[in-house]
Amino acid sequence: MITPTKGLAPDRCLLAVGAQILIQLDEPRTVSQAWSRLKSWRAGHSHTSPVSFGWFVLALDVLYTMGAVELVQDVLVARSTDAAPLER
Repeated sequence: MITPTKGLAPDRCLLAVGAQILIQLDEPRTVSQAWSRLKSWRAGHSHTSPVSFGWFVLALDVLYTMGAVELVQDVLVARSTDAAPLER
């Protein structure tokens, strides 16, 4: 589920979808904006494997757990790769 398997296409695993989400977060966006942009981006790049909204949310969960994104005032923000680790 997180990584590709024999039964899960590489462009649909949660890490790949998470990376695709990060591409959409070139600036802070709402969850709805990120979802809309992801669907458009996948269609424009010939990714035919279906990604449901639930799968999108799971990918966001993985990104949040890794400290790659955060929700600030109801807006998704990609954390910088050189940022200090989150303190939880």
